[in-house]
Amino acid sequence: MSARTQEVLQLERMVVAHTGPSATARPVARVAATTPLTSAPSMLPVIGRRRGGDGVEWLRVRLPVRPNGTTGWVRANAGNILTTPWQIVIRRSARRAEVLEAGTRRATFPVIVGRRSTPTPLGTFFVVETLHVGRHVEGPWALATSAYSDVLHEFAGGNGQVALHGRVGLSEPLGTFASHGCVRFGNAAITWIARHVGPGARIVIEP
Repeated sequence: MSARTQEVLQLERMVVAHTGPSATARPVARVAATTPLTSAPSMLPVIGRRRGGDGVEWLRVRLPVRPNGTTGWVRANAGNILTTPWQIVIRRSARRAEVLEAGTRRATFPVIVGRRSTPTPLGTFFVVETLHVGRHVEGPWALATSAYSDVLHEFAGGNGQVALHGRVGLSEPLGTFASHGCVRFGNAAITWIARHVGPGARIVIEP
């Protein structure tokens, strides 16, 4: 993996992530082979490699669980290694998002981020799955992420998972602090992102 690309483990089966590269290390989380909303293959960004004492190769991966930033070790043979050149950088104070391909800026968009009482969380995350929402509220597209609200553990029947989504049915103007923690894009912008940036892509949310 280079600074311009991200290795991603595409799962072929359910995995148990551990605190270290060993089946005897403490379990951190279980990750299903498919995502909960679209049943697409689960994609976990790879951030480290190590060979265990038994000779098995292990991968340190980012996990789509609370608390934010959780990582764990899984067996490399749990799936296939792919790469993605895409990255989304969101600058919260500027209310702008930048989309990079192999380190080159491809697009910049104004966005809506969380209000002060429900801020968009900071950190490094990833796209978990992509949903076509259509003309329903928050459409036309939504990218569910591995980030979770630091304030809301339950919202609108969900678990406080942060998404990048559109503005169908929402009236607040772009460039404001108005959401419950999600990042809202113009409808054309989120459509462009959904067509280019797939699951496993890195998302960095800066102050």
